[in-house]
Amino acid sequence: MRTKSPLPLRDSGRRRLGCAAVAVALTGVLTLTACGSNSSSDDSPGGTDGGGANGTVGVILPETATSARWETFDKPMLQEALRAEGFAADVQNAQGDVQKFSTLADGMIAKGVKVLIIASINSEVGSAVASKAKKAGIPTIDYDRLNLGGSSDYYVSFDNVKVGELQGQALATALKDKPGGEVVEIEGAPTDNNATLFYQGQQKVLKPLYDSGALKLVRSQPIDGWDNQKGGTTFEQILTGNGGRVDGVVAANDGLAGAVITVLKKNGLNGKVPVTGQDATVDGLKAVLRGDQYMTVFKPIRDEAQAAAKLAVALAKGDTATADGLAQGVSQDPKGNRNVKSVLLQPQTVLRADVKTVTDAGYVKAADICSGDVQTACTELGIR
Repeated sequence: MRTKSPLPLRDSGRRRLGCAAVAVALTGVLTLTACGSNSSSDDSPGGTDGGGANGTVGVILPETATSARWETFDKPMLQEALRAEGFAADVQNAQGDVQKFSTLADGMIAKGVKVLIIASINSEVGSAVASKAKKAGIPTIDYDRLNLGGSSDYYVSFDNVKVGELQGQALATALKDKPGGEVVEIEGAPTDNNATLFYQGQQKVLKPLYDSGALKLVRSQPIDGWDNQKGGTTFEQILTGNGGRVDGVVAANDGLAGAVITVLKKNGLNGKVPVTGQDATVDGLKAVLRGDQYMTVFKPIRDEAQAAAKLAVALAKGDTATADGLAQGVSQDPKGNRNVKSVLLQPQTVLRADVKTVTDAGYVKAADICSGDVQTACTELGIR
């Protein structure tokens, strides 16, 4: 997987979910894991679950403000996966605070965790933490976000370029009958390598359409900190500056999509303009059912947590052969001029007709989405 430098400001001028199990090779045994998901937030501070016979694995998650997934899914699923392997999991959340992230890491290193799993706020703090851990003889795993210029030997995530491709392809399909359709791109944080990868994937599909004139890029704008409010304000400014015209919106995740949809509603355009998303959150799935959001991307987080746990177990035992067998993918770190052994899982497109498959998998409860104005859609699609 290739990466680029952080997302610049870009101006114009130029599917389906088959709830397929993700295969993870484990020491010669092919283990199939079920689909996972995302939903609403829990701001609990984290902590160590019961004692583990094999020791403790430390996990530091980045925040709760812009994504519901970390506390709702990653935390309990990592705890469950590590517990199943005989390890206690000390899972903490830095709440978007770089200093707190570093302090949490210092505490875990001091108490001698066997392995440190880090989903960093940015590459700088993630790389600094990995360096400290390495000096203490503690292996680190970059989780979900690759720390550019870092020293972790392993990385577990989804194929984030593929995430962007799914978003781009969905928008291209939605606009196939709108030649010259005007597109606005509201991207993720320029400091988040994943946002760069999403953009790369989107452009694999969309740039040829912009270049040919099949679609027109109005403007592409990264949003600092994945801030949903800022994303909505930015989109509104772009829409106003374009005379209120827009035919499609690439929104990098469900939070930004929701902010875009709020602006579209103010202008009587919701449901008329396809909007992409990502994370299959409760709010995102509701928006898809309403028709306000065209699609979301489902990333089975349980698979990611289980893969990270299996990798951590191997590293805790000093079994690099097994770790290498698990991490058969490669991710490029251009800042560190290195290739990082990776477990890269497959994301899945979710259109309106696919929402039932997500709820059937048990990651989002039908009761959480099937109420109020989407109840009729749930009944129509057999979501119960």
